[in-house]
Amino acid sequence: MATPHRIDVHHHILPPRYVAEVGDARIGPLIVSGKTPQWSPSQSVEVMDRHGIATAVTSMSAPGLWFGDSQATRDLTRHCNDYAAQMRSDHPGRFGVFAALPLPDVDASLEEIEYALDVLKADGLGLVTNYAGTYPGDPAFAPVFDELNRRKAVVFFHPNDVPCSTCLGEIPPATLEFPFDTTRAITSLLYSGTLARCPDIRFIFSHAGGTVPFLAERIARLAARPEFKEKVPNGVIPEFQKLYYDTALSANSFAFSALLRLVTPTNVLFGTDYPFAPEPTATATVKGLSELGLSPDELKAIERDNALRLLPGLRR
Repeated sequence: MATPHRIDVHHHILPPRYVAEVGDARIGPLIVSGKTPQWSPSQSVEVMDRHGIATAVTSMSAPGLWFGDSQATRDLTRHCNDYAAQMRSDHPGRFGVFAALPLPDVDASLEEIEYALDVLKADGLGLVTNYAGTYPGDPAFAPVFDELNRRKAVVFFHPNDVPCSTCLGEIPPATLEFPFDTTRAITSLLYSGTLARCPDIRFIFSHAGGTVPFLAERIARLAARPEFKEKVPNGVIPEFQKLYYDTALSANSFAFSALLRLVTPTNVLFGTDYPFAPEPTATATVKGLSELGLSPDELKAIERDNALRLLPGLRR
């Protein structure tokens, strides 16, 4: 058995109440398997032990928590955050928490930020890339990001289902739309001016940033237009280079060759996407990283040290 040392910043939970209320009809079609993963905290620990993962930072995945009822979303968000905090308490040292927010309800989200960070002592916040088609750079969400910036919070983004796309409906969203929606969310934050306005938020994006490494120069071309240029006073590529990106489903030469042309290994974090990506994917991530020609120090930074620098609370 591998010595536990890795820190997994992309590790999901499926509280039983969440599964019951959201339902397999919403969760299953999003992923390659077509069905809701079977999961429990003990299963996470067993998988972590088999793959040398000392600590996993938990978050909610797609389809998120918003289904049109603000009060129901508030209640379910609070339940999921309390569940994650209890799981951390039940397994000392094994779990961190990226708390969910009840967006698009801004007032409730501001309340949940206070509860998550001040009461639960969460390590950061876990958001999805869109909420019923509203992207994070939307002006309505500005108070949320301003508060997260004031708190110098870590914000982890996971892709969500995409109401704006009906193309190739037979292909699960996790295959194509998830990386594309991560790209939409980053571009939304960029050209709304949120990244420049909120420089103290530490953003982590799933799956090596979706298609951003490949499209970075193409996205940057928009800054030739004055209305876009004013939103990126520091430049587009420098904003991308400040972000953090995880390795989930991306520890291969195709994705990494583009990512490491955009950022150094300092901005890359180990992630598995378990259990939505099943255990063999975690195996492939560990193996894939070892075969990318990284130096021992670079590999150690990606697998552990970068996360500890970003999330010092995990040292406890």
